[in-house]
Amino acid sequence: MNATRVKYGIVGGLVGGVVFGMMMWQMGVLPMIGKMVGAPNAVVGFLVHLAISAGIGGSFGFLLGGVATSGLRSAVLGMVYGGVWWILGPLTLMPLFLGMGLGVNWNAGTAQAMLPSLMGHAVFGLVMGYVYHRGENCLLTKLRCSDRDPAVDAV
Repeated sequence: MNATRVKYGIVGGLVGGVVFGMMMWQMGVLPMIGKMVGAPNAVVGFLVHLAISAGIGGSFGFLLGGVATSGLRSAVLGMVYGGVWWILGPLTLMPLFLGMGLGVNWNAGTAQAMLPSLMGHAVFGLVMGYVYHRGENCLLTKLRCSDRDPAVDAV
């Protein structure tokens, strides 16, 4: 069961990652993501971002798949999980990967300046959670949603 949840989480993470990646492209931050692996350009940044998104999605399925029981619950859990990854990612791990040290972004001024990133992470989580739920319940299975019990797909 966990392998299936991880698989659907990865799919949800990739879909959410594409949506968030488009937002990141518009904000011009993809080259900074690429810089984490030594290639400061948007294409590499987008690929790194998708790999991270897949990992976050897989961990969502593994850790929270058992409680993501409806579309609404999955979306809300995804938004919260995206917020947690905002703290772990741009506020904590990204500065470490860029050689800036631990805790450099742990202050109110930086957090306030990074609110657009928090919104992006929330959108990512919302999409990831909802796609996870739909995959777990109909889209990626052999049955069409209309063939299933409506209570299973309730939002």
